[in-house]
Amino acid sequence: MVDVGDKNSTVREAVAQSIVWLPKAVLDLLSNEDKTDIQTKKGPVFQTATLAGIMAVKQTSNLIPLCHPLIIDKIKIDIQFTDNQEVVIHCTVKNTGKTGVEMEALTGASIAALTIYDMCKAMSHEIVIRETKLLKKTGGKSDFGG
Repeated sequence: MVDVGDKNSTVREAVAQSIVWLPKAVLDLLSNEDKTDIQTKKGPVFQTATLAGIMAVKQTSNLIPLCHPLIIDKIKIDIQFTDNQEVVIHCTVKNTGKTGVEMEALTGASIAALTIYDMCKAMSHEIVIRETKLLKKTGGKSDFGG
């Protein structure tokens, strides 16, 4: 691991995104009029994906070998539909520390996407996790994104 002992603690934040494309067979399962979740035999998809993303953020250093274990101040998972059969997941992570939270945000978004796939795969195996990327990071040596 990188030695961060001499670095100053700063407030750091990162936002990552994953996009999941859902076929019509899955979209037809939207469970309510305001289209905020999909209900499957396993339960509410987006609620479960949100919890999975939060849990993943907290386990990042156990999953990625050279990541420092961090005290996390904030985790927010936001899941939205788009008009082109996509679900966009944003994972925001914030801490005050000597190292950034980019990997935590990327892990949270990724695991939320994988959870959506897992919960919907019985309806279709045509689900595609299209991309996972860092949108923004602030508070370290250099900021990224906006």
